Amino acid sequence: MQVEKTFKNSEMDVVNELKRSGIKWVRLNFCDPFGFLHQISVNSSEITEDAFKQGLPRLDGSSIKGFKEIYESDMLLKPDPSTFAILPEYFDKNNHNKKNYAYPSMAARMFVDIYDGYGGRRYSRDCRYIAKKAEEFLKTKGFEKSYWGPELEFFIFNKISLLPNPMSSINCSGGSGYSIESGEAPWNSSSGNEYTIPFKGGYFPAPPADSLTDLRDEVSETLQEFFGIRVDAHHHEVATAGQCEIQMVYDELTRMADNVVTYKKTVKEVAAKREMIANFMPKPVALDNGSGMHVSQSLWTKKKYGNHVNMFFDPSDDYAELSQTALYYIGGLIDHARSLCALTNPTTNSYRRLVPGYEAPINVAWSKMNRSASIRIPAHYKNMEKQKRIEYRTPDPSSNIYLVESALLLAGLDGINKKISPPDHIDKDIYKLTEQEKSELGIRKLPTSLLDAIESLESDTDFLNPVFADDFIEMYCQIKKDEYTTVAAIPSPREFYMYGNV
Repeated sequence: MQVEKTFKNSEMDVVNELKRSGIKWVRLNFCDPFGFLHQISVNSSEITEDAFKQGLPRLDGSSIKGFKEIYESDMLLKPDPSTFAILPEYFDKNNHNKKNYAYPSMAARMFVDIYDGYGGRRYSRDCRYIAKKAEEFLKTKGFEKSYWGPELEFFIFNKISLLPNPMSSINCSGGSGYSIESGEAPWNSSSGNEYTIPFKGGYFPAPPADSLTDLRDEVSETLQEFFGIRVDAHHHEVATAGQCEIQMVYDELTRMADNVVTYKKTVKEVAAKREMIANFMPKPVALDNGSGMHVSQSLWTKKKYGNHVNMFFDPSDDYAELSQTALYYIGGLIDHARSLCALTNPTTNSYRRLVPGYEAPINVAWSKMNRSASIRIPAHYKNMEKQKRIEYRTPDPSSNIYLVESALLLAGLDGINKKISPPDHIDKDIYKLTEQEKSELGIRKLPTSLLDAIESLESDTDFLNPVFADDFIEMYCQIKKDEYTTVAAIPSPREFYMYGNV
């Protein structure tokens, strides 16, 4: 069934489209503070003008990690009509591999804003609210808008197995492990694929070595046709075992964060339809590159005649065509780099990626073109204002994109406000510098563990105060400390290999 789609909808546009199309169910989506996507399906008859204004009484906040206590749990969901989209028919089906779906219904999707019950205030721990507050705070500093371009990497596996069974990874007194199956991987020689990709040998191979071109085509076309999300390129990434990247066109802060959530959902759905598994862990494959989420960003303002001006661009700067505003912004990112890791790299697995030898940033530094620095200034073109941006290379796709963009913006604005000049740019392969050379150049290290990152955040929160509530940071840090403690207490197979005979 072909349905007309619009991507800048009013409340009445949505109500009328639901009636016209005959869609029965609307999926209401939001992310918890840790980036996990949640969903409730409501009958389309519930989506009225009143629902947009008053909200739907459908959320028990005590059942969402990091939200409410049980004695204060009634919450409201207000759909955002601008995020309305009609879903592909195969979305949200658990029997993708069957020719006839049990119930081939059509459904639509909207993101929601979360409100406290009995009073109707915006909920301070709603990460979408945090992102919108960050955009409003930006305007108080004299800027009109910011543009964001996250680049998410991910793996497509044939199968992931937790051994001897999934519960053993939790109640693991008797031992546990995992295995990954991938037709591209050299360890799966029995797959019948003659074109396996060696470790670190997966960058830009042509098919048939790249076995996932058509999957990425489908994801890209689905994003564009169903959700209005523009994709400008996709390719196989460096690692073996199906590492991919699909590049979305930049957008404003909250809208880009919504797009990232939609991107991850779409990748997972297209993979599931093919009986495969999409994985966004930072480091699922040992001894190969992990998955990052480099985040490009720029600040814009409106001048006298209505034209928007990139405030990071200054053609008179001989080094990288960066304005003083951009340099102060970089200074803020560098000043807060260690504490930012608690939000940009929020899992224990994140720090298995941030190690030497795998093209991931481990040092706090900035440079033009230099991919060994944590902050890179892309320099493909000269004298091109719309291309001038700062690329922050530390984040990974296990993070909550709403929090990442908001925190990066606040760190940069803090640098502008305090006029924090960055250290000298480093035009060397930082991976090859000795510890003494890095010390002489003033290059600091990023955290080496989640606990290290959380402790850095706890001692450096002032720059987040304009947008993040104190109780949010306290809650977030405590839950992340608990995660670290849980993982640290569990023996690993590698430890048995190394120490089993001591």
